[in-house]
Amino acid sequence: MFNLRLNSNVLRLAAAQALAGANSVVVYATSAIIGHLLAPRPALATMPLSIFVIGMAAATLPVGLITRRFGRKAAFMFGNLCGVIIGLLAALALTVHSFALFCIAMLFGGAYAAVVLTFRFAAAECVRAEDRPKALSTVLAGGIVAGILGPQLVTATMNLWLPEAYVITYLAAAAVSLLSAGVLLGIRFDYRPSAAKTAGGRPISSIIRQPRLAVAMLSGVVSYMMMNFMMTSAPLAMELCGISRASANCGIEFHVVAMYAPSFFTGRLIARFGAPNIILAGLSGIALAAIAGLSGLTVHHFWIALVLLGFGWNFGFLGASAMVLTCHALDEGPRVQSLNDFVVFGAMVIGSFASGSLLTEFGWPVIAGLILPPVFFAMIAILWLKGLRPRELPQL
Repeated sequence: MFNLRLNSNVLRLAAAQALAGANSVVVYATSAIIGHLLAPRPALATMPLSIFVIGMAAATLPVGLITRRFGRKAAFMFGNLCGVIIGLLAALALTVHSFALFCIAMLFGGAYAAVVLTFRFAAAECVRAEDRPKALSTVLAGGIVAGILGPQLVTATMNLWLPEAYVITYLAAAAVSLLSAGVLLGIRFDYRPSAAKTAGGRPISSIIRQPRLAVAMLSGVVSYMMMNFMMTSAPLAMELCGISRASANCGIEFHVVAMYAPSFFTGRLIARFGAPNIILAGLSGIALAAIAGLSGLTVHHFWIALVLLGFGWNFGFLGASAMVLTCHALDEGPRVQSLNDFVVFGAMVIGSFASGSLLTEFGWPVIAGLILPPVFFAMIAILWLKGLRPRELPQL
């Protein structure tokens, strides 16, 4: 169990994850629709979402620098500022019908999402070493609330100011960012940056040569990139297969629940069986999702694939995050964590841009089949790591 004060910190981070994560859900639910309304050409309709992912990747290293220099809370406040800016800029873009301004807003939204994903590492700094996996999963469980709050926010506000749909939605998202900032202000960290600490630690070149870190980063890249690659293609694939939009939306809802619901027990499983074994289970789930996608084109094949994909992502991504925490000392954390996230989200950019064109050119079976080689490669890397003798793995 967490002690009372530190448990309060973790719960605040989980609540902030729920509030801030709702902003990302708003983007995923509306950006393609708004892009279709504002873009000069239909082919550019999904560009705002791709720019959102670019914003995530581009912000990871600056966020790590802010954390090292000024502390976690300064990075959190920077993120919430970006959350307010995306809401205000997107609302303005809708009012003046500017596609370019809406895309700029998405950059800030991606930066906000990048900061939100550091909450899982911040939670690990609030607990004892043995409780870190549980802290990671507790914070990520806030995504369940985000998955509910985001769509409800869109439904309740999208038509409040016609004819400019979604203006109030993004203003409400800005307000939610302010509420999240208020929740985060109450967090107290034992760790404080100092000149000595920010300059200390091993050289980053030495840290990244650790086999454990290399495999952890590979596992995070494969888990997140393959999930994003398959998930972003699924709604359009279902439409091309003649499946109703309501059924497609239901499949995405199942997927989001499967992504975050296991977080209530993933941390305990990591603590009991070890991060490498949980990553293997996650990668197996993603492989099964690909096999389900190759097995047929009915609505049930899509649903089963999306549920397996969600479970696989949760185990793979949380397991990889927990393994990253074993590869650095406390004062090295912001540098290593931001580098890890930069690599993971940079790979997501590739998947985000590639999935749509590959789907329209080659079809859903090719999308599902392309999942398998990277997953098998990551599984081999995990098995190789498990086969190393303890003395071959550098200890902190």
